[in-house]
Amino acid sequence: MIKTKTQGIIFGVIMSYAMAYGMEVYNMAIKMGFSLQPGGFSSMTNIVFREALKEAAYMGLFVLLFSSLWGNRLGAAFAARHCDPAKDNPYFCRLLRQGGTVAVMCPTMSLVASILFSVILGGASWVQLPAIWVGTVLKNFPMAFLWNFFAAAPFSHWLFEKIFQNS
Repeated sequence: MIKTKTQGIIFGVIMSYAMAYGMEVYNMAIKMGFSLQPGGFSSMTNIVFREALKEAAYMGLFVLLFSSLWGNRLGAAFAARHCDPAKDNPYFCRLLRQGGTVAVMCPTMSLVASILFSVILGGASWVQLPAIWVGTVLKNFPMAFLWNFFAAAPFSHWLFEKIFQNS
């Protein structure tokens, strides 16, 4: 459990990079065409992990920034509207906070990715940004939700507990 501001920052960094790396692996595999090959994502090669690590290095900073500015606050507000930690199961409250945060952060990071990868680096017209953004959210939301709930959050909590087991 997070007890200090420093611990909160460390947990935020772990979680931000866990989410960024997982989403970059997913998007890099799609970009490299593995989702369209026979066997789908099962045909991935290790190059995906290396290329995703390069992009996650800076995308994790965006995740950390935007989650700190509004993602975590809005996720917490969503959970507070639907869950009372005094009456409800604390794990249920944590899941609601995660879901609320994903509901905010996926569109936010999809907008960042759309601007960066499609418009700036990809040369798409700014006029097409709304359509590109909606398409990016539609592609990323299911993965962001599942990755957060079943991989990034459990990993982040496990690593945080290992680091701060004696505090």
